[in-house]
Amino acid sequence: MELRDYLRVLRQNWVLIVLLTLVGVAAASAYSLVQTPKYSSSAKVFVSTSGGASVSELQQGNTFTQQRVKTYADLATTAIVLLPVINSLGLDTTSEELAPHVTATAPLDTSLIEISVTDEDPAQAAKIATAVSESLTNVVESIETTNRPAGDDGAASTPTSPVRLTLVQHAAVPQAPVSPNVPLNIALGALVGLALGVGLAVLRATLDTRIRNERDVELISEAPIIGGIVFDPKAKERPLIVHADPHSPRAESFRTLRTNLQFLEPGRTDRAFVVTSSVESEGKSTTAANLAIALADAGARVLLVDADLRRPKVANYLGVEGAVGLTDLLIGRAELQDVVQGWGRNELYVLPAGSVPPNPSELLGSTTMVETIAELKRAFDVVLFDSPPLLPVTDAAVLARNVGGAIVVVAAGRAHRPQLRGAIAALQNVDAPVSGIVLTMLPTKGPDAYGYGRYGYGYGYGYVAREST
Repeated sequence: MELRDYLRVLRQNWVLIVLLTLVGVAAASAYSLVQTPKYSSSAKVFVSTSGGASVSELQQGNTFTQQRVKTYADLATTAIVLLPVINSLGLDTTSEELAPHVTATAPLDTSLIEISVTDEDPAQAAKIATAVSESLTNVVESIETTNRPAGDDGAASTPTSPVRLTLVQHAAVPQAPVSPNVPLNIALGALVGLALGVGLAVLRATLDTRIRNERDVELISEAPIIGGIVFDPKAKERPLIVHADPHSPRAESFRTLRTNLQFLEPGRTDRAFVVTSSVESEGKSTTAANLAIALADAGARVLLVDADLRRPKVANYLGVEGAVGLTDLLIGRAELQDVVQGWGRNELYVLPAGSVPPNPSELLGSTTMVETIAELKRAFDVVLFDSPPLLPVTDAAVLARNVGGAIVVVAAGRAHRPQLRGAIAALQNVDAPVSGIVLTMLPTKGPDAYGYGRYGYGYGYGYVAREST
């Protein structure tokens, strides 16, 4: 995926991303509310050494002190220091339970030990921090105490300690809790929610194989995209938009499709195409009918053939008699001039499907059908064959091989990439060329919104909808 693909995914799933971000914020807020506030109080102890008047002795003493500071800091959480604190304050706990609440740190290159205590009671935290500092002072003095040798007079020496710990900062009662850190928790919750939202959006986009825009089509086939038709919720009510509302933007897109069709395969002497799709309900029949009307409006002599001998729709869309048609022509029960019907004021003619036969594929691949196609090409400027979808049956592939070109209709948001890939392969297997691809049902809003920028005009160009007469 490229950067623009990720941006499209974010725009397409922004509701999910925002929702999960808010859920993360709500979860973090709820977690912070149910947590019991804890307070932290700190005391500081200064470590020094006694004796030494020369500079060298002072430096040695300073080095000795810094080396011992880390050891003294580690002593702060041991039982020898904490038990006197528990006894003096009358705490209902053990040294093992108290130790996790006590931390002692020695800043680098200093002779200070900072002792911090965390507790749910701020006053209790301050008392314990001060008591631990005093107990550490006594324990270190007891450990480091040594006896000096006897003097010349034979008197016993007095025990002394070369190290002295001094409580230089008593623990103060904290006014604000250190946990829960509500702003930090909310920020982390929002970050986690945002990450989950983006991850789910990318996962959805990766697993979603539906075709949504022309780039998805270009990744599958090198066939040119010759048109784009936006989604019309009233398409079932007015399938012939070119006739019902000729000044609408959707009707203009069919006229643009007509123009692009004229530039397809300039080496071909005939203009006959099979209009098909991968699966059903992609708009192939309405595309064929509207394209035929647009071609006739431009002055071409057009024949629209309903070659969907399984579920014919052209006769119903155009309002012509469909009882007799292509089937009767192929079995020799009627002549061409008997089944072709004129439609509208221009040179548009319709050849309905007729009755549904039991063997549509055999009829469409028969020698009679090949001869009929050749005759239709000679009699009309453009011949459009509305055929069944490619994947369920082989009718369209057989017909496209004989006609010499296929226009594949792809419904955005409905057709899947494997389906289009299979449809293209079905045509290639019979050496039927894909003349062009038409995207239908394109969205008008959202990241994949279609604005007629490439295949037609936008809604703001100035067209005003008019009632058909």
